[in-house]
Amino acid sequence: METVVLIAVIIFMIGVAMRWIHVLNARDEARIEAHRFSDPLPRPPGLPDDTGRRAHFTGADR
Repeated sequence: METVVLIAVIIFMIGVAMRWIHVLNARDEARIEAHRFSDPLPRPPGLPDDTGRRAHFTGADR
């Protein structure tokens, strides 16, 4: 009988944890959607058009 109760408690706690994670994710998604991000900073003069990591390696198209 004790084993059945223990398994039921473990399953219940997993369900509570899943629900809590879902609520926290929904709250964070709503916060991110509501945040107004600023416009990107202008590119400083003299920089090349492509400043990505792949642009710095020779033979990046391989």
